[in-house]
Amino acid sequence: MTRVKKGVHALKRRRSILKQAKGFRHGRSKKERAAKEALLHAGAYAFAHRRDKKSHNRKLWNIKVNAQARQNGMSYSKLIGALKKKKIMLDRKILADLAEHRPETFARVLEKVK
Repeated sequence: MTRVKKGVHALKRRRSILKQAKGFRHGRSKKERAAKEALLHAGAYAFAHRRDKKSHNRKLWNIKVNAQARQNGMSYSKLIGALKKKKIMLDRKILADLAEHRPETFARVLEKVK
């Protein structure tokens, strides 16, 4: 069997790890072992927080809708219940956008619901 030297590939792998860890603090951006460990943790956190981001956004939308609804004399829960009864298919993301950027349109939606 022929001899295989793997220096080029090993160096390429190390360089790519250090390149990905660029911007990390202290030894995590300079030392291979620390950089590899940091990247493993960063990947795990990124995976988990892509899921968490969805619930955080939904909570934020609820807060925005509730604030605007209360300014117009209705609570969030009553608004959502009334929307379901009237079969108005606006989701929380759209309602939050209306509440934030187009309050007059949001007020018209509330009038339809009342």
